[in-house]
Amino acid sequence: MTCFRPCIDLHAGKVKQIVGGTLLDAGPGPRTNFESEQPPEYYADLYRRDGLEGGHVIALGPGNEQAAQAALAAWPGGMQFGGGVNPSNARRWLDAGASKVIVTSYLFEDGQLSQRKLDELAQVVPPQQLVIDLSCRRRGEGWFVATQRWQVVTDAAVNAELLQHLANYCSEFLVHAADVEGLCQGIDEPLVQRLGDVSPLPCTYAGGAKSLDDLSRVRQLSAGRVDLTYGSALDIFGGTLVRYADCVAFNHASPPPAT
Repeated sequence: MTCFRPCIDLHAGKVKQIVGGTLLDAGPGPRTNFESEQPPEYYADLYRRDGLEGGHVIALGPGNEQAAQAALAAWPGGMQFGGGVNPSNARRWLDAGASKVIVTSYLFEDGQLSQRKLDELAQVVPPQQLVIDLSCRRRGEGWFVATQRWQVVTDAAVNAELLQHLANYCSEFLVHAADVEGLCQGIDEPLVQRLGDVSPLPCTYAGGAKSLDDLSRVRQLSAGRVDLTYGSALDIFGGTLVRYADCVAFNHASPPPAT
């Protein structure tokens, strides 16, 4: 059944909420909606105390290793970690306290899913400890996986064939709708419905959520098969649209997520 999944987004060592489409390698830097005065471990401990399992810590670019380690240490085994994960460092992040590691960009090469890299990762991380991030951008009538902090759109369509294949290697999917991430202008409803229809595994959607009612809407669109992450709309991240306490209450009235 659909639940709220918490997050900690890290940029330059700080907890931030940024507009996903502005994460560019060159230019003035990303558009930031919020930068916390609290360290990342504050949020991890908050989620621990409220029993919000299955959340994720995402490192957006370099300079986040110490911050990520602090968050994971605050709740060992309680949160997933993603950001530059590959076969050479995946076990280190699991040993640092991540319940699962999240992988995207490593799996793609020249705009294509690399079966070789997928097999290499499988030698290091068993399916029960792996989340595959299929964050995407809309192109025409479909959605295509976006890598390298959502800058590079690949040829991999987010469809039943792709998800069925990847389900052999992981236990969960994470999908940011990069086109609406950080905008608080509403979720990508057709994408949520697509994920509910075709995902063979638990799936968390992020992007554009702006109301507590979005939890019920995601539940309706996905038949309860997709979970939801809030970012900039949440009061704990400087937002005014959604109260964190209400999200916690929603979860406590619902079955826990399958992690």
